[in-house]
Amino acid sequence: MSNLLDLLARFFISSVFLLSGYNKIFNFDQTVSWMEGYGVPGLLLWPTIILEIILPILIIIGYKTQISAILLAIFSITTAIIFHTDFGNQMQIVAFLKNLGLAGGFIFIALNGPKDWAVDRTKKYVRL
Repeated sequence: MSNLLDLLARFFISSVFLLSGYNKIFNFDQTVSWMEGYGVPGLLLWPTIILEIILPILIIIGYKTQISAILLAIFSITTAIIFHTDFGNQMQIVAFLKNLGLAGGFIFIALNGPKDWAVDRTKKYVRL
């Protein structure tokens, strides 16, 4: 049961980024304008989309989970600092704390690994 819950948790935390990456593809021009409004070059959007789609998939399937989780934790903290520091706006405070919460979840995944239901699971050998 704990393996199922672990897989489900990896799916839930990753789904935020999968949806975000998908939305960025279909709202490309608006996202570039929004990023440039914060002084972030629009050419960084494609690497962001790739990161937001590939790394969550790796976490869900359990391949290179710990590296992917660390990278997404760093990404979450960075985006919180760049885009969500208008603390006079209640929604920006919520977005800032959401990103920190996601970073905490990814750090937890990085420290504990993906358990048994993962591509990279450690094989248990039985000595005969």
